[in-house]
Amino acid sequence: MTPTQHLARQTLGLMDLTSLNEHDTEADIIALCRQAVTAGGTPAALCVYGRFVPLARTTLAELGVAGRIKVATVANFPDGSSDLARAERETREAIAAGADEVDLVFPWRALMAGDEQAGLNMVQVCKAVCGERTLKVIIESGELGAPALIRRASELAIDGGADFIKTSSGKVAVNATLEAARIMLDVIKHHGGRVGFKAAGGVRTTAQAADYLRLAAERLGPDWLTPAHFRFGASGLLNDILATLQAGTRGPTTGGY
Repeated sequence: MTPTQHLARQTLGLMDLTSLNEHDTEADIIALCRQAVTAGGTPAALCVYGRFVPLARTTLAELGVAGRIKVATVANFPDGSSDLARAERETREAIAAGADEVDLVFPWRALMAGDEQAGLNMVQVCKAVCGERTLKVIIESGELGAPALIRRASELAIDGGADFIKTSSGKVAVNATLEAARIMLDVIKHHGGRVGFKAAGGVRTTAQAADYLRLAAERLGPDWLTPAHFRFGASGLLNDILATLQAGTRGPTTGGY
């Protein structure tokens, strides 16, 4: 296996293969589950709307990979409202449906207006609902914009009990960027590396993924780059990974990160 193919396989194992389209159907989700089972391996998780969680679990079980691929869904998505009752209800419904992981949108507008408590309370409440299940908090870094706000949202999410902090919903104009990732990873490092990081939206090629992996490895070490700490939220990335694994000629030509 070439270094480029090794990188592609590593990236595949760190993916949350995602379909969060308004008009998703059961057939779409079944197709997504089938796409997740590849000759090169499987992603860490599938991320779908809550109504499709039971179907995803059933389909993955039928494909024989239920224990290898987590099922994730979203809450307070995509708008990131300050409605605590809504976020708690949607998180509770996700867990009841069988979700292994919940991606919660932080109330970023409240933070921009100077209200830090709304976000802290929301993360605390939703983490309490999740219990041992994984809570990823989407800070919507592209909307926050300012480095100080990205840093503060990351800190509040971690203080509230987040298991991961995530760049973006994928539903806004600016999603994952290396600049935001750098700030978020530095906050994670400051907190001892116990919280994971997820780059979501806009990572479409193995070469782009390599940049994020390199950045994380520089700050937290290559051994930190496991599904327990690092994820990509993506849909189109899978096609490039599979092409890279097949050809060994696309993506970066240098090994590792």
